[in-house]
Amino acid sequence: MEQLPSDHCGHLRLCVVYSAGVQGYHSPLLGRNMNENNSIETSKTKIANSPICVGSEEDLKKLRKTTATVHGREVVVFYHDGRFYALDCRCYHAGGPLHLGEIEDINGQPCIICPWHKYRITLATGEGLYQSINPREPSLSPKWQSKGAKQRTHKVTVDSGNVYVTLSDLADKMDSDYYAENYKKIKNYPQKK
Repeated sequence: MEQLPSDHCGHLRLCVVYSAGVQGYHSPLLGRNMNENNSIETSKTKIANSPICVGSEEDLKKLRKTTATVHGREVVVFYHDGRFYALDCRCYHAGGPLHLGEIEDINGQPCIICPWHKYRITLATGEGLYQSINPREPSLSPKWQSKGAKQRTHKVTVDSGNVYVTLSDLADKMDSDYYAENYKKIKNYPQKK
């Protein structure tokens, strides 16, 4: 793998805010081009899972949520109660747009509520939550339970006033991968002119 310049300090210092229609970016710092998957292209290889800047910390705190494309994958970044979170943008259940959902605290955990079917997903771990009643317990009031991790979460870091997202390891499959991949195919489908 090709090494980055020594003045690079080991961090990817690109800040590309993605908006509709932006395809590729030339980095004056590195002298390389960003490809359509928002990966840095070098003459020999790509840096496949480097952190990608999704905006300034100040702007994202004001927005509270935004979408970005990180190495070809659509993610949503939330700022809630002093912390940043990143998840796949499409709900694991039916592909609902999580960036249009509202955040609700459930048992002390911030959760995004999918606007399509009201599925609750923890922002920190991607667990799907549901309410259940145990008929063997004296209290018949519903309690929140976990289905386990269903929504892929991604690492968020803040450096020099910018917010970066690094994709999680995609080797272990998660339910949200289905919609992340299918919406990418639809998004890249050639349009008739």
